[in-house]
Amino acid sequence: MSLSPLWRLTPLAAALLIGSQAHALELQPQVITGNPLGSQQLASPTTVLEGDDLTLQQKGSLGETLNKQPGVSSSYFGPGASRPIIRGQDGDRIRILRNGVGALDASSLSYDHAVPLDPVNVERIEIVRGPAALLYGGSAIGGVVNTFDNRIPTEAIEGIHGAGELRYGGADTTRSSAGKLEAGNGTFALHLDASAREFNDLKIPGFARSRHAPESENGPGKNGRLGNSNGRQDSGAVGSSYTWDDGYAGLSYSNSDSNYGSPAEQDVRIRMQQEHYAFASEIRNLQGPFTSVKLDAGYTDYEHREIEGGETGTTFKNKGYEARVEARHQPLGPFDGIVGAQVSRSEFSALGEEAFVPQTDTHAGALFILEEMQATERLKLSLGARLEHTTVDPDGKGNERFAKANSSSSFTAGSLSSGAVYTLTPIWSLAATLGYTERAPTFYELYANGAHVATGTYEVGDAKLSKEKAVASDLALRFDNGTHKGSFGVFYSHFSNYIGLLNSGRTLNDEGEEDADGIPEYTYSGVRARFVGFEAQDHWKLGEGAYGKFALELSGDYTRATNLDTGEALPRIAPLRLNSGLLWELDRWQARIDVEHATGQGRVPRNESGTDGYTTLGASAGYRFNLGGSQWLAFVNGENLTNQTVRYASSILRDIAPAPGRSVQVGLRTTF
Repeated sequence: MSLSPLWRLTPLAAALLIGSQAHALELQPQVITGNPLGSQQLASPTTVLEGDDLTLQQKGSLGETLNKQPGVSSSYFGPGASRPIIRGQDGDRIRILRNGVGALDASSLSYDHAVPLDPVNVERIEIVRGPAALLYGGSAIGGVVNTFDNRIPTEAIEGIHGAGELRYGGADTTRSSAGKLEAGNGTFALHLDASAREFNDLKIPGFARSRHAPESENGPGKNGRLGNSNGRQDSGAVGSSYTWDDGYAGLSYSNSDSNYGSPAEQDVRIRMQQEHYAFASEIRNLQGPFTSVKLDAGYTDYEHREIEGGETGTTFKNKGYEARVEARHQPLGPFDGIVGAQVSRSEFSALGEEAFVPQTDTHAGALFILEEMQATERLKLSLGARLEHTTVDPDGKGNERFAKANSSSSFTAGSLSSGAVYTLTPIWSLAATLGYTERAPTFYELYANGAHVATGTYEVGDAKLSKEKAVASDLALRFDNGTHKGSFGVFYSHFSNYIGLLNSGRTLNDEGEEDADGIPEYTYSGVRARFVGFEAQDHWKLGEGAYGKFALELSGDYTRATNLDTGEALPRIAPLRLNSGLLWELDRWQARIDVEHATGQGRVPRNESGTDGYTTLGASAGYRFNLGGSQWLAFVNGENLTNQTVRYASSILRDIAPAPGRSVQVGLRTTF
């Protein structure tokens, strides 16, 4: 597999190289996710976040870190938990990977369940928007978010390198520290990292509850603060590898521990722990039918406790493994490609009287193939297929609420995809994708039945659900003339069976009986659905002179999602968003001013509330300097400087948990 010079370096060394360049945006690193063939251009729309951009946009959760990227919104559940939503699709339609492999947790089960990953430990994030199920399974029917941390070094390391970071401030008064160390002798490599973060209740403009929020026995809450939104996060990892000219093999262990409040319930806290073991290896330049073979595997032990009034109400546990192998074959005529296999097992249990899902074992196995060909000098084509079999085996343990969870369900899902990139001129190109994807319903979509205390909802599954099926396409016009670089694209997805978590309009008590004073019922229902929208972005170099370099970044996105069975909108869809950023660089200084505008979201289902539009102002500045053999970046980052009330339409808590108010955060980062 041929790698560009940048990727011959370790990620830490690459970060040092990026920092030494005049402008990181001018580099064009290769996108790895969904790109095992090493193509310079992918037909699918992608975004890469790394270097100073990642440092300045980093938040305490993955969803908030990516919230301003094209097509990406946040499931926002306060500062403790949020998951990325891509083009209006969330949960098990968005595959979150670590170094290309899934790490089991419970974040897709519910919005209050955090992704056990601190972005401060991540060196690079790649987002593939649109169907990526071909390589990563049906749970990537909406897209993939892949994080890279180099905990298993993939390239030789010489000597000792490291990085460290301190942060203070923000709307939640974050106090965080992180560090990592990498050492090697050119053959053996070692990686160590650790991080800690504490945060207070979030500062917000006014009261937390909107005019649409139901009355609460706690009243309107505290003015200027989001109650029960404080918490802490701790994590650490150790990894090592053996490297040689044509490959590597290594192991890693990581641990994550969190304790945070649920803004939905003032006396509920979440205690989350995860241990993850990983193995990765790649052998290149082989002789025979395959030129390279890559193996990734991981085992995860996850526990999540919901503590109400100091006592544990429900304990969620998830143990399991995932392994995948990819083999690149010798060119067959015009075709260059890979074949692969993936297996996984998940043992999920929910313990306690308030458990709303049964114990479930899920087994899955898949085969896939991806081929690419240079059809003409200007046209590159890709074709692929995947076949996946999933078995979901529940055990209600005699609980009457799970009486329907008495037999296993099996699903065989198939996916087909095609892509094309056509070079019109040296400046302009067209990229298109067309795919058919199937996804097996998850255990909670099938068997959930009970009150979920942390979110204040009563969730009901449907054991008769069939596979989710979608036909999706993308078409984008891309351009790069040296001054302007960007794209404008449209997308369309049609689901013949879309499994949505929909508000039924009823309120139930803890026993599942209708009660006017109860909590809202949400049901997992299969409906026909359509998603359409656009994404646009442009990086415009305004010029360079004695006062430095200036550039303008413009972007916008819009998703319109419709329940075709009722004609209503689907819930939790972000509105039209427009972003602009003015960038400046001079010697060691860098700064930017950002303006984000989101329109009101009035297109909502009958039983849902809309959100008002908002316009926010942000600014950041950084200064680079050297001390001895180390490189430093001191930065300050301000967000929502005009202290606007912001409620994300994509958040289930939009009426009781607004986004942060005015905030200023300072930080210091070093690499050596």
